[in-house]
Formats: sequence, C-alpha cells, structure tokens
Amino acid sequence: MAYVATRGGEHAIEQAERLFRSDLGTISRDRVDAVRKNLPYLVDRLMGEASLYEPDLAALALAQAGGDLYEAVLLLRAYRTTQPRIAFARPVTQPDLFTVRRISAAFKDIPGGQILGPTLDYSHRLLQVGVLMGEDFTPEPVPPAMHPAPATQPSLIDWLKAQGIVPDLPVEDVAPEDIPDLTREPLLFPAPRAHKLQSLARADTGGTLALGYATMRGYGDVHPTVNELRLAEGPVRLRHPRGTIFSAGRVRVSQAEIISKSKDLELGFSATFGWNEVKVIAAATLDIASSQPNPASAATEEFILYHTEPVESSGFCIHFKLPHYVTFQSALDAYRRVKADREATTSTATEKEPTPALQDDAP
Repeated sequence: MAYVATRGGEHAIEQAERLFRSDLGTISRDRVDAVRKNLPYLVDRLMGEASLYEPDLAALALAQAGGDLYEAVLLLRAYRTTQPRIAFARPVTQPDLFTVRRISAAFKDIPGGQILGPTLDYSHRLLQVGVLMGEDFTPEPVPPAMHPAPATQPSLIDWLKAQGIVPDLPVEDVAPEDIPDLTREPLLFPAPRAHKLQSLARADTGGTLALGYATMRGYGDVHPTVNELRLAEGPVRLRHPRGTIFSAGRVRVSQAEIISKSKDLELGFSATFGWNEVKVIAAATLDIASSQPNPASAATEEFILYHTEPVESSGFCIHFKLPHYVTFQSALDAYRRVKADREATTSTATEKEPTPALQDDAP
C-alpha cells in the first residue's frame, strides 16, 4: 500500500534498515538450515500462508525477517510472483496420501483404524527447564511397531456415503488448468468454492482460529465434530510433454473434514500446505458456517475471507505507521475551526443575556 509517498530522509531510512539488519546479524546457510530443522511446524505454517511449498525458501524468509511471520509471508509471496508456472500437478485423492496421522472424533472404529502419529494432544505440557542449566533434552527413541499401519488409508467420507449418512454429491470433472486460481484472479463475491477453499488454505492461522473459535462458541450456527483429520504427504505427479506421468516428490499437507450436527448433517472441508491441525479444523468449521442460508455476521463469506488474509490485513494495519500528515492535519484544522466557532457562539450568547437587577436589601 502507498497511501502517502515518503520522500526525503533517504539516509535515515537507509540507516534504519541497516540497524534492523545488524540486529539480526549474518544470515548464513547454516542458520537457514537450523531454522528449517528446528522449527518445522513454523516453516509449515509459513509455506501454507504464502502459497509456496519450498522449505528452504521458507526458512530463509523466517531468518531474513527475524521471525516476524507476517514479514516472512510477504517476502515469500513476493518471491512467488516472480516464478513462472511450468506445469499443473495431477489431482491428489485421499487414498493417494502417504498418511502419518489420521484420527476421527466422530467414530471410534473407522476403516484403517485410528493412527495417532506425531502429536502432543495426550501429553503433559512440561517445560524442560533443565536445558537452560546445560542439560540436553534427548527424546526417547520410538520403537518400530510390530504391525506397521498401511502407508495409505481409505477415504472416511466414502465410508459414510456408502452408509447413506451423507449424500453422494456429483463430482465435477474440471481440468487443472481450468480451476479458478486465487493467486492470479481477484477474489469476488459470491466466491467460487475453489477460491473459497484456496483462500482458507492460505489464510492467517491466528485469524482463522479467532473466527472459527467465535463460531464454535455460539456466534454462529455450527457446532463441529471432527470427522477426519489427516497429516500426510501428498504425491506431486506431473505430465511430461511426451505424455508420461511422473512423480516430482511429495509435499506435507494437512486436511480436515468437519461434520456439523446443528440441523442436518453438513460437511466442511479444508486443506493446506504443511502440518497445521488447528488451522484446518477452524477453516473447515468456517467453510460450513459461511455456507449457511443466513450466516452470522462474523461468519459471512466476505467477512471471513477478507479478514483472514494475512498480507492484506497486516499490510493495512501497519500502513498506519507511515506518514499521514496531510490527512491528519486536515482533520485537525477542521476540528480547530469547529471548536473556535463553538466558543465564539457560546461567547456571543453569553454577552446577549440580560444582567439581573440588583435587589435592595434595605427595610
């Protein structure tokens, strides 16, 4: 945003940036590697909000921004716009996912079973203060399972459709290049479902959680139950110009299916780059909430998608730090004129009031 052009003081501006850089110190490859290795969930969150899956670049953005997540998102999105799109990946279905964690809160026994995977959900939260005293904290080794879970798991929603619990909606057959792309097209309302899910996929985690939590607490008509939550690695398959389908690797993804039982059973969905459970649960809840006939004020599609956009919202907030001398002084001049006119009117009215007659106290 450029509401006011900042001119003059180039030297001061340059020195301010140098001061910021000097506080961070030298950014080396070792530092970037340390960020990527030691903060994997933060790197995942950044890749999801930036719409760019590249762990090294995400770690570099975090190191360059000093851990300021909004600045890092802006850096990574800006870099993303400079890169050409050379191909479209093939669609990924749930049975294709290399599943690491898969749970359901709605059902105890599900096809394929519950897979807890890496999580702290059932653990005590204890701060390892001994590390500050020089004691290394080494996690206990994970023994291999006697019967490892299958690498892929069936779709739970297909199991529900087979039982007639949720309707089997027709599947749209759309070529990947014909799917609306939010990174290249403006967000208009009512938004196509593709734009809606893409916007939620790269929405700010904190903003998504705040609005999702508000909906869950009663400021909406949705009470969610997690039908299925997955942390997985999705295969990236591309079509070679000669027509051959080949694998370009795998990316970490999160997905959540939410069922609302407030009225009829309704299904909400969300997925994003990286492993970010709280975001996809909140986003899937907002998917249902914004699809209601008369959604609550904080659950309307426009309210949700605009106010969870991290670059737009953070940019609008911090732009207030930029010079606003002209607009503020104009408002201040108007305030002074109004105040002066009010004082003049009050003074004139006082002068016109009759002087009360003196009373003679003599007998």
